[in-house]
Amino acid sequence: MEGNKTLSKTAKERHRLAFRKMHSGTPSELASAEGHRSGGQSGTFRAAVFGINDGLVSNLSLIMGVAGASADSRFVLLAGVAGLLAGAFSMAAGEYVSMSAQRELFENEIAIERRELAEGPQGERKELELIYESKGLPEDAATKLASRMMSDPAVALDTHVREELGLDPKKLGSPWGAAFSSFGAFIAGAIIPVAPYLFCSGRTAFMASLMLSGLALPGVGTAISSFTGRSRLLSAARMLFIGALAAAITYLVGRTAGVSAGL
Repeated sequence: MEGNKTLSKTAKERHRLAFRKMHSGTPSELASAEGHRSGGQSGTFRAAVFGINDGLVSNLSLIMGVAGASADSRFVLLAGVAGLLAGAFSMAAGEYVSMSAQRELFENEIAIERRELAEGPQGERKELELIYESKGLPEDAATKLASRMMSDPAVALDTHVREELGLDPKKLGSPWGAAFSSFGAFIAGAIIPVAPYLFCSGRTAFMASLMLSGLALPGVGTAISSFTGRSRLLSAARMLFIGALAAAITYLVGRTAGVSAGL
């Protein structure tokens, strides 16, 4: 009983703060006032794009470093394949853990909202009224709409989750989807600088690896611009510069290490 009283008291304090926020701001501030985090995009496509980026840049850098240290194409190919597999599994595992944690966070936020609806339905109804009023509805219309939404517990929860948290309860993200997407995307990016070493060797493979990677990097930058909203040309040029810089540095480091070791 004591725990429930404490929880109710805390909820009331959060509601009071939320009301003050709503009178001076936008609906999104309600989530912040109540300690919620907004979001909820699945992230699967995003994981794929950035997986290709990581695979391409990291494996290009690895291959250039090994190529700088040793002229033996077998070593370069071995390093490239090892980097491809290690990176793909690492990306998949990291994305799975990250997406799982995000989904659990969102599910916890929804559980908090469900509990608050059960403990203080009047306060939650008032929150909806404030949200609808902030969107331009007259006070009477906002009151009627909020009351209608609150009449069905399932609808009430869905509405609060969407309006307060900015989440779609049916689209909280798939950990397995993100993991498989990252795994495949990393391989797709990492195979580009490795591919020439599967068919040729020596300087021919080295130059072909650089050329293929140089063509792929701007494409990845263009895809990333769809998330950032920045200029496609700028994103493509930036990606090419970053990839070229990483490859040059690792090549020089490999070259220096190879000379020092007498390779």
